[in-house]
Amino acid sequence: MTDKRKQQPGRRGGKPGAATPAGTGTRAAAAKPGRPASAKPHRSPSQAPRAEHRQGVNSAKSRSAPAEAAVPVETSGPARILNTHAGSLPDGRAPVILETASTPGYSLIDSGHGEKLEQYGPYRIVRPEAQALWPRRLPASAWSNADAIFTGDTEEDGIGRWAFPKTPLGETWPMNLLDVDFWGRLTSFRHVGVFPEQIAHWQWMADRIAASRRPMKVLNLFGYTGVASLVAARAGAEVTHVDASKKAIVWARENQALAGLESSPIRWICDDAMKFIQREERRGNRYDIILTDPPKFGRGPNGEVWQLFEHLPLMLDILRELLTPQPTGLVLTAYSIRASFYSIHELMRETMRGAGGLVESGELIIRESRDGDPADCRALSTSLFSRWIPT
Repeated sequence: MTDKRKQQPGRRGGKPGAATPAGTGTRAAAAKPGRPASAKPHRSPSQAPRAEHRQGVNSAKSRSAPAEAAVPVETSGPARILNTHAGSLPDGRAPVILETASTPGYSLIDSGHGEKLEQYGPYRIVRPEAQALWPRRLPASAWSNADAIFTGDTEEDGIGRWAFPKTPLGETWPMNLLDVDFWGRLTSFRHVGVFPEQIAHWQWMADRIAASRRPMKVLNLFGYTGVASLVAARAGAEVTHVDASKKAIVWARENQALAGLESSPIRWICDDAMKFIQREERRGNRYDIILTDPPKFGRGPNGEVWQLFEHLPLMLDILRELLTPQPTGLVLTAYSIRASFYSIHELMRETMRGAGGLVESGELIIRESRDGDPADCRALSTSLFSRWIPT
């Protein structure tokens, strides 16, 4: 699994790597929004109308004593000490495989030889995929007849360009997933503005918001182009969306307008993620559901440095404190090639020590779509995840 930002508006960190400011608070690194296209037939986004919780996660009983040493976090403001937590580890379940199958708006048509052929709305797109180690199933003609093919550096953090075998496409096009409209966009980092493997988390979140029958607050950290935030808002939640990339925030607002959710209670915040959550902790703001999708490496708006392996433990520790006394869940997605799902599984369990509940961890996969036996359809592993839920 690679990190989805070469630090740009911060997605695949290794899934990418290195350098363009992506953001301690950005999740888009490999998917720089860029300027909206004016090419027809696609309208540019810029033209769119702009009881106490079990042992209480935040109860006095579960408040933890600070550890002796501070974790070095390269952000400004007061240093936050990494807490140690007393009590038993939550129950664990691993590996858990969450699968995205073909859905209206997206499907994985074929994969192999280090590439994948996908359907995004009306378009078939070919992009590199290092984990597609097997041969292709469809003939070469199916691949060469795609609407857009990414060419250039085959590394996840590589910059390239798009070739159009048939008709040149506009930069943007309307898409819909889970009944939410948003703008797809071809970026120089091969991404298109949405990561469909996340549908499994979004559906889980939407179902719980709808079933709660109470006001719900959602924090979407490293929120990128805001599709998850819009899914949560459509389900009825009040949403706080944080990303370090101004371009990603602009893109997210354009998506909100296209989705017809301008009146929904969404706070769009361009900020460094670590700075933001430390302020939220001091302010006493709390959330029922927290999604965090950090890059492997990133820079915040003012040059703040994010390193996944260095800063993730403290980030999760702070997010634990940001959960309400009766939370619904904390969801981490990690696209780091160096990590295993079991390492983040044990980190999440340790973070939630004394809080009860269940930690389930594993991989997000996308299943190929074709007629015939579903068991004969291969799956791509796209990322790691760990999710804590109360029980």
